[in-house]
Amino acid sequence: MEFEPVLLRHLGVPGIQHLETYQAQGGYQGLRRALELTPEQVVQLVKDSGLRGRGGAGFPTGVKWGFIPKNHPGPIYLCVNADESEPGTFNNRILMEGDPHQVLEGTIISAYAIRASVAYIYLRYEYGRAYRILQRAIQELYDHGFLGRNILGKAGFNLDIYLHRGAGAYICGEETGLIESLEGKRAWPRIKPPFPAVQGLFHKPTIVNNVETLACVKHIIERGPDWFRSIGIPPDPNNPRDMGSFGPKLYCLSGHVNRPGCFELPLGITARELIEKYGGGVWKGRQVKAIIPGGLSMGFLTAQELDTPLDFNGPIKAGCLGLGTAAVIVLDDQTSMIDVLYNSCRFFAHESCGQCTPCREGTAWMAKILARIRRGEGYLDDLDILLEIANGIGIMPGTTICGLADGAAWPVKTAITKFRAEFEDYIRNSRARLHPVREPIRSH
Repeated sequence: MEFEPVLLRHLGVPGIQHLETYQAQGGYQGLRRALELTPEQVVQLVKDSGLRGRGGAGFPTGVKWGFIPKNHPGPIYLCVNADESEPGTFNNRILMEGDPHQVLEGTIISAYAIRASVAYIYLRYEYGRAYRILQRAIQELYDHGFLGRNILGKAGFNLDIYLHRGAGAYICGEETGLIESLEGKRAWPRIKPPFPAVQGLFHKPTIVNNVETLACVKHIIERGPDWFRSIGIPPDPNNPRDMGSFGPKLYCLSGHVNRPGCFELPLGITARELIEKYGGGVWKGRQVKAIIPGGLSMGFLTAQELDTPLDFNGPIKAGCLGLGTAAVIVLDDQTSMIDVLYNSCRFFAHESCGQCTPCREGTAWMAKILARIRRGEGYLDDLDILLEIANGIGIMPGTTICGLADGAAWPVKTAITKFRAEFEDYIRNSRARLHPVREPIRSH
């Protein structure tokens, strides 16, 4: 039985970016339903649903909302993370461009739940089309009483939404880096605690949620938490720390596949099914060498690990950092893992904010070592040095303020661990070409 899309169901409906068409499709019924409840009841529904953040960390959304201090006089802020800077990720852009009112409805409901009076949508600067579409949609909401004061006649529920365009830095996807940028400062992540829910934007309680996460909230309020929990993977009874992987997920599939795109599927689909059934298989009749299961920072799976479930636990069991943003990048069997890892290290070295010495120095060292290996001047010992650096900056927790170092380290660890033979062969063969062994000169 084919999965019925929820988040992408309106894509392609003519005029869906406009309020009138969106309402004709049942839009803002979730908001009206939420306003019949108390904010505490809305938070509880989201907790009961098991919704986990779609931005990378997978933290339970309702639990996060519950960290807002009780009876805080305000203001309380909601920040919508629409920076989407993880390589291979484009699901938020599709939601914002294709169905902006779905995102805005989820934003308004979430603001009501946490008692926020102001919401900022922190938008990736390069998303010019999304900016124009969202700006027009927000103006429609003001014109029709969905934003402003006493929204839809609900006394005391006031909300303003502002669009803020980021400056193109990867680190702004980290919630405290995003907050620093919103405040007009350099996007250096903050030391936690205090966490943003206690002291965030302008030193006030703040919740930062991903675009796709907030879009899910609308459907949870409309259909109920039981419906949401009926989709995905339940918790492992043998693992008390397993929170389950519930709900639909937008998988971004790119790389060496015949049919790249964004596919809405239940959490827990295997990598093999995603590639073969929905992606049309590997291009040019080739085979899979490796895949990135959830954005570049998650590390690599091998061709022998294609049956890994793409939920919040599957990639971890296979040695990766996690599901991340569910941006699946396929690498065919003619791809050089040396080139892939070099590009990865160069990216993270460039995007490190430089605040923490282990990350600033470690990412640069890894990029330089990979560049030397790629030039044919590497040594076998370099592979162990790379693993040592990766363990030092990211695999061992607590060495840096934010998770960028983790994201830089896991591709190195998984690539060298799982494809070590390829790296060793490349180093031996390239050094043999550059420094051929000559026959000794013989005397006559």
